[in-house]
Amino acid sequence: MPSLALSDTASFRALQHHSTQTKDRQLRRLFSQDPTRFSSFSLEAAGLFLDYSKNILDHTTLQLLADLARECGIETQREAMFCGEKINSTEQRAVLHTALRAPRNQALHIGEQNVSADVHAVLDHMNAFTKRVRDGEWKGYTGKAITDIVNIGIGGSDLGPKMVCHALRSYAHPRLTMHFVSNVDGHDMDAVLSTTPPDTTLFIVVSKTFTTLETLLNAQSARAWFLQQGTEDDLAQHFVAVSTNTEAVKTFGIDPANMFPFWDWVGGRYSVWSAVGLAAALSIGFEHFSDFLAGAHAMDEHFRHASLESNMPVLLGLIGVWNRNFLGCSSLSIAAYHQDLSKFPAYLQQLEMESNGKRVMREGAAIDIETCPVIWGDCGTNGQHAYFQLLHQGTDIIPIDFIAALKPSHHLPGHHAALLANCFAQSEAFMRGKTADEVRADLQKTGVSNDAIENMVPHKTFPGNRPSNTILMDSLTPAALGALIALYEHKTFVQGIVWNVNSFDQWGVELGKVLARTIQSELIAESRPENHDSSTNGLIARAKAATVLHF
Repeated sequence: MPSLALSDTASFRALQHHSTQTKDRQLRRLFSQDPTRFSSFSLEAAGLFLDYSKNILDHTTLQLLADLARECGIETQREAMFCGEKINSTEQRAVLHTALRAPRNQALHIGEQNVSADVHAVLDHMNAFTKRVRDGEWKGYTGKAITDIVNIGIGGSDLGPKMVCHALRSYAHPRLTMHFVSNVDGHDMDAVLSTTPPDTTLFIVVSKTFTTLETLLNAQSARAWFLQQGTEDDLAQHFVAVSTNTEAVKTFGIDPANMFPFWDWVGGRYSVWSAVGLAAALSIGFEHFSDFLAGAHAMDEHFRHASLESNMPVLLGLIGVWNRNFLGCSSLSIAAYHQDLSKFPAYLQQLEMESNGKRVMREGAAIDIETCPVIWGDCGTNGQHAYFQLLHQGTDIIPIDFIAALKPSHHLPGHHAALLANCFAQSEAFMRGKTADEVRADLQKTGVSNDAIENMVPHKTFPGNRPSNTILMDSLTPAALGALIALYEHKTFVQGIVWNVNSFDQWGVELGKVLARTIQSELIAESRPENHDSSTNGLIARAKAATVLHF
């Protein structure tokens, strides 16, 4: 890593100078000057196609960005991650989510631990278990097959499997209905319990330590609900755990034989490939779950071995750095033109913002540049009728990642052509915009008076020059989804290295949790809280006075 602040490095300064020299570039002009721009600024890897030609950059920009990546040590840090070095410096941990999807014969040892053997032992356990449930061999306490599966987790233990189950719903087992509970708000659990039959519902409690407050509160509520019908002897048929705390799991009533472990070198937001993905494996079947892992591994291999200049995650990450640090873009919108990817923007919010939403460098000094942009979005055509107005004509320039599948998972005629037309048209519109002269020409064809035309011109003019990427897959298969997630994981890694932040800790989520424990005890207790500001004290008092609340 460079000893200087990033803004003082030679490559960063070269990019600053380059951005100043080229600040007036227009995408329209770049395309008209280079008929080969699309082919020059696109590439394929691991079953995905990336078109990055609609970004405000040229070959010089990309070379300067590659120089920045090398000066920041991307290649060295990349290999350190794959080899299991403790690159999570604040927690002294390796970062080995890539090992979770590596083939059985790809050996990796960390000290005395045979990582590959441990990973595949858990995968084999998952395989056997999912077959029993899906085949109807696993019975509830009344002898009926399982019909409903409730995943109880929070953060990555919820967002990952939930997103995957939703994205791959066309592969789902027809008998199994998947539910996900994460919110400590009892309305979340209540909504699920009101629709599930106790004798055919299986709960997956996902907590590595089996002490996560929100997860354990929800799990205890589910347990109490179940015991209104079943007995404690029946718990083992209806609750399994993704955890490493054997004693706590046994105390809860779960048979340790139905406990699926994972490891401290698996961060929550990178854990869907592990036993945390058990709900997804149950839904789509272990064969398809294996394809999901294989798709991610294909992207891992590309990321690890391709040169920086032709490396999809590296390019996606560096383009994001260019937009953030040199073009001043403070957010990134994810526009998935596939309804089954509706939960993907929320998944990326956690992946990128929890990873790189940091204000100090790995060495502890305050960072001197902007880091992670705000990640947000929705399904494409829904977004067009909600917030695309701001993206087209608002005062902020917000880059967009368009994501689409060339083939649908349904057989309804006409829909997919309309969907892709909207996706491609929007990316073109963001790039081209519409000039005042083009607006005038269109309005003149309608016979509108000149005065009316001039009144309308400012309102119908689009500045364009809005950067975007388009990511295409043939169809939304388990392998394609695996590659897509891995693409963004490695993009996040690249940006974390450039910004010199630790992408693998999340201390920012801890403070609120600590304060919440104190306030919860004060809400329940009769004593008056004393050690807060007047606002917090007032809110606590008002809540305690509300007789409709049940503490």
